[in-house]
Amino acid sequence: MTSSQDSGARISPTAHYTGYVWARNGLSHPELATREGRLLFDSLQPAMVGSRAIGGATLESYLLARHRAIDALLERAIGAGEISQVIEVAAGLSPRGWRLRRRYGDRLVYIETDLPGMAERKRAALERIGSLSERHRVRILDAVRDDDGPGSLAAVAGDLDRREGLAIVTEGLLGYLPTEAVDAIWRRFADTLAGFSRGRYVSDLHLAGAATPQVRAFRVALSAFVRGRVYLHFDDAGEGEAALHAAGFATAQIRPAVDVIGRRDGRGSRLANILEASTT
Repeated sequence: MTSSQDSGARISPTAHYTGYVWARNGLSHPELATREGRLLFDSLQPAMVGSRAIGGATLESYLLARHRAIDALLERAIGAGEISQVIEVAAGLSPRGWRLRRRYGDRLVYIETDLPGMAERKRAALERIGSLSERHRVRILDAVRDDDGPGSLAAVAGDLDRREGLAIVTEGLLGYLPTEAVDAIWRRFADTLAGFSRGRYVSDLHLAGAATPQVRAFRVALSAFVRGRVYLHFDDAGEGEAALHAAGFATAQIRPAVDVIGRRDGRGSRLANILEASTT
């Protein structure tokens, strides 16, 4: 099983890269765009330009599609009054908490979590922005930890109002973990969400599917970028949905990001799949 330290080391470069992608596309605050992210983006541009020239996918279009689709599902749930609390697991440099808190104000409690190094960096950035408050917090959380002590999901969720709806969000996490770790995480998420009046889980998910040569090439490039294997846990949406039900979710749906947002941000966007599961 992949350790949390190994997972954190591999995810960290992608956190910087995605942070820069979101900022350069107007989705983030400049404080969440790092020099490391800019250097990574620039170093990969020749390969991305080449891929685009032959009709291939790019990391940027893939990342934008999955980010916008997760946002859309969260915003619908918040707008409908179903969710008023969010825990983003392995949040990295995601601007989602800052952006949603600006939009919904005191209607929303947003908790961003990550391993200690990234959590401290995120907390410092949000302090400079002026976003941190009792309703926008950063907590240390190890996504693969299976107990209820400090740094666990149970400890983070324990401070929230169980009479209100809670959503858990992961983005760019599951593909770096083996299937047994994903199954265990989903069980913990379902158990935690079941304790709230409404429980919702939203995430991206890689599917094996019928991989074309271009799709296989994209997966290889993504694995090289994150410096490790990108896991494909399920062949299709049906298998993934069955696993979510087995983990304890009452409803589950996995669909292409472009179906959620109704737009295609380049060829990479067709590779992004989004899951939405509920305990109620």
